[in-house]
Amino acid sequence: MSERHLLALGLSHKTAPVEQREKAALAGAGARGALRRLLDDVSVDEAVALSTCNRTEIYAATADPASAERALHGAIVENSRIDADELACASYALRDERAVRQLFRVTSSLDSMVVGESEIQGQVKGAWELAAEEGASGPLLNRLFQRALEVGKRVRTDTLLSSGPTSVPAVAVDMACRATNPGARVLVIGAGSMAETTARSLGARGVAEITIANRSPGGAHRLANDVGGQAVGFDALGRELTRADVVISATDAPHVILDREPVRRAIESRPGQRMVIIDISVPRDVDDSVAELPGAALYDIDDLERVVEASLNGRRLEAERGEALVDDAVRVFTEWRAGLAAAPAVRALRERAEDIRLAELASAAARLDGLSPEDRAHVEALTRGIVQKILHEPTVRLTDAAKRGDGGRHVEALVELFDLPPNDRG
Repeated sequence: MSERHLLALGLSHKTAPVEQREKAALAGAGARGALRRLLDDVSVDEAVALSTCNRTEIYAATADPASAERALHGAIVENSRIDADELACASYALRDERAVRQLFRVTSSLDSMVVGESEIQGQVKGAWELAAEEGASGPLLNRLFQRALEVGKRVRTDTLLSSGPTSVPAVAVDMACRATNPGARVLVIGAGSMAETTARSLGARGVAEITIANRSPGGAHRLANDVGGQAVGFDALGRELTRADVVISATDAPHVILDREPVRRAIESRPGQRMVIIDISVPRDVDDSVAELPGAALYDIDDLERVVEASLNGRRLEAERGEALVDDAVRVFTEWRAGLAAAPAVRALRERAEDIRLAELASAAARLDGLSPEDRAHVEALTRGIVQKILHEPTVRLTDAAKRGDGGRHVEALVELFDLPPNDRG
């Protein structure tokens, strides 16, 4: 059995601007398509696709990491709008311990644009669940993602990283409130999880007039009722734009929602009034040419980084504590994985010893005929105990060596000395 490796390939807000991240985004159908493509690739045993506003990453288990890296790259290109050259320039590929550390940091929000954000754990869990639905996540990635979620929860509960604005919507609302007066009218476009968080944050900040615009009126009405606002369909966007001081767009649409022309007409209909537009969607909802309009202030998700950096200044010590927790978790997981390498050889050795024990008892069967059932049971327990005691120290030492990263030569020696089956080498 070949050694299995962990692999993470993708891009993030640290390596790619929003223009590239939105091209690489894997929406629901894109993520499913990528997973199905990878399941058909012989180099990939397991895979999970994670796509958020900050990143697109695929995690995989493989015995052939070089071939799997090419497969992951191809799966992203085939199921998104980014081309191969762009992805190659903006992406990173991490193996084994580095891949483990990446997922643990991502799930702990230490790698997020907004350090301490709360949405990422749900996004990681959702990606894992989608992979399970597609039959793409197996024993190794299941253990990895389960542990990642546990680590993320511990970082949130054992540190103060969640103090201050800790989500993209919260930062957007904070920016909106600082850019306008307390009586501002706010238009929220969308009714999904990001839009809901945005609307609730606006309500908590005391914004009096909140309008929810959504393609599906039902979703808009439910959210508007919860925050004391009003709901409209997309057919009323033009009218609502003329009334809005702030527009926060947070949909999961794969295309532009707000073109330049309706925004221009809205601004011209209200001379002297400024419109703040904050686009927190990836792919972006607002045509970037809107930024050129006089009277419009357009911010996208990358523009929030300056605000994020300021909010992080008071939490750097907490981030260091979070990193220490991640370091401990990576070490434990790495030791667990290393121990797996020795397990097949240990199992084969115990099976070989048991075969020998049973064969020797069978050859002595004639001499044991006169024993009582109690004496036979005693002989059985005695021989089994001898085997276990003989094997105990070698198997403990082998497992410890594997955890130190020095198990390969011990396994090979064991296989050679006891003539164990080659497919049990680990």
